[in-house]
Amino acid sequence: MLKSLLAGAALGSIVMTSPAAAQEVERQELTLDRIFASPSLGGSFPRGVQLAPDGSMLTMLRPREDERQRYDLWALDAEGGEWTMLVDSEKVGSGAELSEEEKMQRERARVGSLKGIITYQWSPDGQSLLVPIDGDLYLAGVDGSVTQLTDTDAGELNPALSPKGGYVSFVRDQRLYVGAVGDEPTPITPEESDPLIHWGEAEFVAQEEMARRTGYWWSPDDKRIAVQRFDENPVGVVTRTSIGAGGTSTYDQRYPAAGTDNVTNQLWIINMDGSGMEMVDLGDNEDIYIARVNWAPDGSALYVQRQNRAQTVLDMLKVDPETGKSEIFFSETAAEGHWTNLSYDYRFLKDGSLIWWSERDGFGHLYHVSADGDDWRQLTQGEWVVMGLDGVDQDEGKLYFTANRENVLESHLYSLDYTTPGSEPVLLSEPGYSYGWSLDKSASRSIVSRSSNSRPGQIWFGDNEANRIAWINENALDADHPYSPYMWSHEPSKFGTIKAPDGTDLYYEMITPPDMKPGERYPVFFQHYGGPGPQTVRNGFTGALQQWIVDQGYIWVQLDNRGSANRGVEFEKPIYRAMGGIEVADQKVGAEWLKSLDFVDPDRIATYGWSYGGYMTLMMLGQDPGLYAAGVAGAPVTKWELYDTHYTERFMGDPREVPEAYEASSTFPTAGNISDPLLLIHGMSDDNVVLDNSTQMAAAMQEARVQFDMMFYPGQAHGVRGENISVHLWETIMRFLEENGVEGGPVADGE
Repeated sequence: MLKSLLAGAALGSIVMTSPAAAQEVERQELTLDRIFASPSLGGSFPRGVQLAPDGSMLTMLRPREDERQRYDLWALDAEGGEWTMLVDSEKVGSGAELSEEEKMQRERARVGSLKGIITYQWSPDGQSLLVPIDGDLYLAGVDGSVTQLTDTDAGELNPALSPKGGYVSFVRDQRLYVGAVGDEPTPITPEESDPLIHWGEAEFVAQEEMARRTGYWWSPDDKRIAVQRFDENPVGVVTRTSIGAGGTSTYDQRYPAAGTDNVTNQLWIINMDGSGMEMVDLGDNEDIYIARVNWAPDGSALYVQRQNRAQTVLDMLKVDPETGKSEIFFSETAAEGHWTNLSYDYRFLKDGSLIWWSERDGFGHLYHVSADGDDWRQLTQGEWVVMGLDGVDQDEGKLYFTANRENVLESHLYSLDYTTPGSEPVLLSEPGYSYGWSLDKSASRSIVSRSSNSRPGQIWFGDNEANRIAWINENALDADHPYSPYMWSHEPSKFGTIKAPDGTDLYYEMITPPDMKPGERYPVFFQHYGGPGPQTVRNGFTGALQQWIVDQGYIWVQLDNRGSANRGVEFEKPIYRAMGGIEVADQKVGAEWLKSLDFVDPDRIATYGWSYGGYMTLMMLGQDPGLYAAGVAGAPVTKWELYDTHYTERFMGDPREVPEAYEASSTFPTAGNISDPLLLIHGMSDDNVVLDNSTQMAAAMQEARVQFDMMFYPGQAHGVRGENISVHLWETIMRFLEENGVEGGPVADGE
């Protein structure tokens, strides 16, 4: 998935206390070196907070004080006490280099820069945890013991404990291995002579675009496993040149570019000992996506979400695990000029019915679907979006979810009686914040996080109404907090709306330098993403990097255009088969509005974006030369035929069917129009937006005799990250702006 990146510079959050508290600490100037150094200015913000299945213990991954990218496993007794380190990643891990497959999996999950322990899984009895470290697997006991389960040069991908906890499974050398915990695992899928056939893995587009990172699923009784088998032979080869500082390596990567063949998929149901293989009937059409796979709670059926290639129809298949035969449980069909958005916001219930998220009324809402799939009862409705189904209490008939019902810029927590028709959601969170939460299986306990423009990054252990039982991380900005010396210059965001050409409200976020005086005009650092998916303008803490940009004398601004998420189907639809059009027009409206403000220097508006945002920079400069003073394009897509099938064709269609849409969305036809200063940036080992995108754009501009600056980063992937590399990146961007007349600081009217 294309994501808006500040080149890996997203920071944790800080609770802001009174100015007096901040004044107790000696003021310091915020610097790039400090922003990317350890400890994080956001405080020690955890990852992967979980509650033990028996409710006895809380666990989390905490970054080290002296190495912010390395995480260790910590635990806290749910009754109270002190946090203790359960697994030290440096003492337990071997330090071995990860396999290329695991590196790429991590990059697709956007955790490629992290070290140590980045994931773990509780055993069902709450007595141990499965912990992958440095390519091997360990079993950590709650008593502090650690047992190594694997010790091989080959990596173990997608490790998992079975639902009842008796077995460990993983993928090695493209086969699925299973073994009783403590015994030597053995492969249960056939050995293939063809190295392009994989068992138990998720194919590239499933990992990158569908948020599906595994290719096998245990039945709840530990007896069977549904296993994906895919064949990469039909997929075209992209020779990816990974250029590093110490040399160059090439990889023949199977990359399904838009308009080319995908992998061929099969799904098999296999007994846990490898016997009794049954192939699932996925239908006659092989050109489909396996989007989601789930077992019924009692294991009586397997449910498979099958998406057609155009992503306009999503079929929920109900599969008999004894025979592999399937039937359509129900189907979702996209609105005209739209697509089917995938989600994980559904739950199969004990009676065979399910709670299901759908956009069939134009907004993402929850429905109760009967056990036969025929009767649908809408549970939530209105011109707002359910952003997450977070828990279901079947005994009490309640569900818990996250939505933007109160405010487009905030996500809030709700409960709902789903058994009583006409029940209204009950707001459980306090307005003025953006919330997220997860609940345990019984939906009796929760882990709640919240942030706001002035109070980000808190997390607590709570009940099912989000009431706090105990802090997990209060993250208070006291004298010892790493951000407190810089708090004196912190400026909060301002939010507002402007009108799109069709009258639609577009939300913006702005941070202005302190003590602006009448008659002074400031340059603008106009950041954008622009593509479908993320919502970038939200009531949340902006972070230290944006504040540093403001400290350099810029106004920092971002705007969510039509096509972005959480505003409903009609807000998304204008981007359909028209990428690089409506988004550019909306950002132009934003730029023209900025030029009308009496505190903005209209001749110094620089635009910046990464990934889809980098594509936007090129389109904005090419379509409206002279509107912007300069542009920075990081890791841009330049021609959509170079990007993958699942993402691109969802919004653009198949280029073999609508070549005119692709021609209109290309950056190349307007490359010769670019007359404003441009900085092109790309990681030279990018396997997502491959380097060919920038080299082809460079060639097109050179052929058109367009001058531009370029900075390529050896060894870096889609996100350019690192304590020193990140500093170099932002020094490069600021030097480029200064050399091209977009330096920070005010000028007086008339200058």
